[in-house]
Amino acid sequence: MPLLSAPPALRLGSVSLVRDGRHLLDDVDWTVAQGSRWVVLGPNGSGKSSLLRIASLYLHPSSGTVEVLGERLGRADVRRLRTRIGVASAGMADMLRAELTASDVVVTAKHAALEPWWHRYDEADRERAAACLAGVGAGHLEQRTFSTLSSGERQRVLLARTLMPEPGLVLLDEPTAGLDLGGREDLVAGLADLAADPATPATVLVTHHVEEIPDGFDHLLLLAEGRILASGPLEDVLDADALSACFGTRLRLERRHDRWWAWAPR
Repeated sequence: MPLLSAPPALRLGSVSLVRDGRHLLDDVDWTVAQGSRWVVLGPNGSGKSSLLRIASLYLHPSSGTVEVLGERLGRADVRRLRTRIGVASAGMADMLRAELTASDVVVTAKHAALEPWWHRYDEADRERAAACLAGVGAGHLEQRTFSTLSSGERQRVLLARTLMPEPGLVLLDEPTAGLDLGGREDLVAGLADLAADPATPATVLVTHHVEEIPDGFDHLLLLAEGRILASGPLEDVLDADALSACFGTRLRLERRHDRWWAWAPR
């Protein structure tokens, strides 16, 4: 009897999002296979964050279908399904109380909660949170309060939070935003380490800078004005012409030391 293949981590079918008569997303078809590492790249206002909010089940599309880990939006208990999705975004950081410890920030992800008193957590949960922090190089921050952490340290704690519930899908919305050069490079290196770990689930990274694409990410979706310009294996999709069309300006592109660099010639 043939083995059934696992459903994709994420599948969007003809997804559109309309607000005030304007298409923020327009007829998006996209599949994220189990274990894949995707980058969603596009300029400000291209619909990247709306795409991730739909993928994380916090926003319903105007039309189309959304399937996460084999379950369809509208037919599944989204509160339960959200616990199987790890999400890190600037908005998430703003929702967390400053007095929480790094351990609290991470452990509460087990129930997709924001406060530790909403649920009970046992010693095994705390050990899991400590292991997630250690796994992203933030083990020494376990008892530090969130307000005392640098921007880079906060992003590592939020990254650890995405891994706490042993998710089937991880969504990262511009995790390097607001970081200085050292913090950005530190986090990009951490993401490359996660990408190299076969235990890491399917991961989607949203950015508008090719310099922030970590080594090990293997697929790319180019988004502009709510529409997909190109999608597929990163090595096939990412070139100067496609990037120029996406950002609406003539760009050059180069790869050095397993990293990408783009600039506008003068």
